[in-house]
Parts: sequence; C-alpha cells; structure tokens
Amino acid sequence: MRVGLTGGIGAGKSAVARLFSDWGAVIIDADQLARDVVAVGTPGLAEVATLWPQTIVEGSLDRAALSRIVFDDANAREQLNAIIHPRVRALAAEMDERAPAGTVAVHVVPLLFEGEYWKMCDATVLVAAPVEQRIARVIARDDWTRAAVEARMQAQIDPQRAREMAQFVVENDSDLATLEKRSRAVFDALRSVA
Repeated sequence: MRVGLTGGIGAGKSAVARLFSDWGAVIIDADQLARDVVAVGTPGLAEVATLWPQTIVEGSLDRAALSRIVFDDANAREQLNAIIHPRVRALAAEMDERAPAGTVAVHVVPLLFEGEYWKMCDATVLVAAPVEQRIARVIARDDWTRAAVEARMQAQIDPQRAREMAQFVVENDSDLATLEKRSRAVFDALRSVA
C-alpha cells in the first residue's frame, strides 16, 4: 500500500513518519531524496552548479543559499524543480518497488497536494497543527525568524484545503503521547485496508 504523508512546515510529519517506521512501514522521504540527488559527485549537483555556481561551497551545495535564490523567483524554482523532481520520483519509485509485499510504503512529501503526487497514492495522511505551534516549533528547531516561517507557510497549501483533500488527519496539537496514540489509530486503519 502506497501512502502519501504530508503536513505544513512545523506540523510534525517527520515525527509521525518515525512512528510509522517503528510500526513496520517503509519510509520514503522526499526531502531526504532531494538532498541525495544533489549530493557531492551527482549529476544533479553538476546541473545545479552550472546554473547557480555561487551555491557551491568546497564542492558541496549550500542549500540555504540556493533556497534564498529560488524561494522568490518562480523561474529559478521551476529550473531547480526540473533538476530535482524527476530524480526524486525515480528514486522513490525504486524504493517503493523494493518494499516487501504487504508493507505500508509511506511517501513523506511536503508538497503532496500542491502537485499531482497524491494521485499516485492509495491513501493520504495529513499531519495538522495550530499555526502558532508550528511557528514555535520551527523557530526552536531551525532558528528561523517568525517572518521566514510565515513566508514558507504562505507558499504551502492552505491547511483547510489540505484537510479536505486528505483521507486521514493526525492532529498534532498536544504532547508526544497523544500524537503517538492518534498516529497509531491512523496507522491501524491504513493496515486494515492494505
């Protein structure tokens, strides 16, 4: 069973993915794959270096510098996506195919509903949390400014629209024990239909 797992920045999708992994799911993390396809020595990094040589520091990609370039430039973002997305999809498909029969393969995709990826999933799960909690988590975790977090949130799907599109919602507005309980209920429901 292929499951798409998503949530806005700071919602807690990584925490839910870790729980699902503990319970036997195969996790296919699009963010990690996006880092892998531009790792040192990859064709992806070579393409990025051709377009934005200023983002390469000692042979490695300066992700923060690249993010600053593409975040406010739709054309640059489109160019970057053309480099990264096909490679990420290919790696994700390989991992999905290697998952043992009967396994829940969870594709963690931050922009699941913004594109067409959700259509390739048997089920979709949204991790949701109140805006102020999300902002506080990202500031604490990544040392971003409030304005930077809010700008990133504005670039993502409206949380209400995501709720409407998701088949399952895990509310992450309490403590870790509550998150685990809620996540387990969703995971068990996924297993029952797998």
